[in-house]
Order: sequence, then C-alpha cells, then structure tokens
Amino acid sequence: MQTRRIGDVEVGAIGLGGMPMSIEGRPDEGRSMRAIHAALDAGVTLIDTADAYHLYADDIGHNEVLIAQALASYGGDTSGVLVATKGGHLRPGDGSWTVNGSPDYLKQACDASLKRLGVEAIDLYQFHRPDPKVPYEDSVGAIRDLLDAGKIRFAGISNANPERIRKADEILGGRLVSVQNQFSPTFRSSEPELELCAEMGIAFLPWSPLGGISRAGELGNRFTPFADVARDHGVSPQQVCLAWMLAKAPVVIPIPGSSRPETIQDSAKAADLRLSADEVARLDAA
Repeated sequence: MQTRRIGDVEVGAIGLGGMPMSIEGRPDEGRSMRAIHAALDAGVTLIDTADAYHLYADDIGHNEVLIAQALASYGGDTSGVLVATKGGHLRPGDGSWTVNGSPDYLKQACDASLKRLGVEAIDLYQFHRPDPKVPYEDSVGAIRDLLDAGKIRFAGISNANPERIRKADEILGGRLVSVQNQFSPTFRSSEPELELCAEMGIAFLPWSPLGGISRAGELGNRFTPFADVARDHGVSPQQVCLAWMLAKAPVVIPIPGSSRPETIQDSAKAADLRLSADEVARLDAA
C-alpha cells in the first residue's frame, strides 16, 4: 500500500476507523478481531479509535481494549502500526453523546486510555470535540502538557474549523500533526479545513468518508458518477470514493469505519486506484 505521513511516521494511505465495532449494532468480538487482522493483512497501519466508542456506562473504552487485543493476537509484525485515540467526548450509556474538555478530565482520560491500550505512550492523541463550556486554549493546552510529559507521541484535534486549527498549532508550538473532520460525498463542508491542512502539511483524516456512497447508482442520485467511474474501473463505488479523497491532497488519509473483513479489504484497495484528472473533476462536481 502507498504511504502517507503523520508527523514523521509513514502510515498506509487508507486507515481503519474502529467505531462500528463498539457502538450500536456492534458485531460479536470475533468478527471485529477478524476485521482488524484483515486490515493489517491489507497493509493498513493506522487504526483510529476513541474512549467514547462503547455502548454502556460500564464499558468505556471498549474499542480501545478490542484493538489492543487484536494487535496482541495478530501473527505478524505490528511495530509499524500507529494507533490513534481521542478524548473529550463521552457516552453516558443512554445512547447520547456529551463533551468534557476540561484539562483535568482530558489528562485523566489519557491515563485511562494508556492503560487500556497497554502502551507507555499513545501514538496519536486527539482532542475529540470542542467543549463550549471550556476555553479551547485550555483544552488544547492539556494536550500540549501530555505531549511535553511524553504520555503521547503526537497530538491531533478533531471536529475543528480553520481558526481552531491555526490556534491549536500555535498552542502546541507547531507540533499539530493531524486534523480529523467529517468529510464525504454527502458532507463536503470541511473542504476549507482540508485545504488548510494541505497548506500547513498536516494530515487530514476524514471520518465517515463513505457517507452516502452506498446509494451511488440510484437514478437521479448525485452520487451516480461514483458508480459510473467504479464501473469503468471494475471496482466498487467505495473504492472510487476513497481514491477521490486521496487525489485531493497528499495529506489526506481516510479512515473508513468497518467491522467486516471484506469491507476493510475492499477499502484498502483504494490506495492503489488511480483516477484521471477528468474523473476527479467529475466527482468534485457530483
């Protein structure tokens, strides 16, 4: 698989998002383990998780534990795998999502994630979502403190606008390595953030990158061009969608969520799919 950079580390151009393995509709853990192992077999070396990827109040960090177990049980070399997790988003256990961006909480959450992942330093720790009750500078300042303390190797942010991207990089002393925002054929409003990351040389990690693409090909659907291009190449619309994102900028690393071996293996093939400039322009206009 072709690689791209997060900080000074090379990772596969397609990552794996772990959320579907741990929230509503999650499969049995055996299938999730097989999906993670299939991703590793396909050359995926970036796995994204969060302490909030769980169902119940008493299984916080379910996805982090699952990923740690999958890596430990994999028969191959996992030394080059970068595990990214997040803190600051919470699930009380009733299906709702809340936020807590207080510095004390973020530092406690990081310590808990360290234990669940079984590592001395988290590869990439990301501030999950801004908390309107806490100054953004304070929240990102906690991430800086974790970086300075050596508890995290790299620092990232998620769900941020251009102003906050610039501010976070300033607070981190130029050490911001990634931004994770929603971006997909149905959700393109993060285009300014993608362009800013390309300008700054910061990895842009689209979450939920396949949003809406399952409807590609329906009569009159705006995503029919993805199905048409897929037919021309003899691949799935999902592969075309991810290849389109990769073509937008060399800093883009999509992290499609998956809990099935066959879907992540299909997504991983997008790293080797080359689209023409005309095809990219056509999909941009879809």
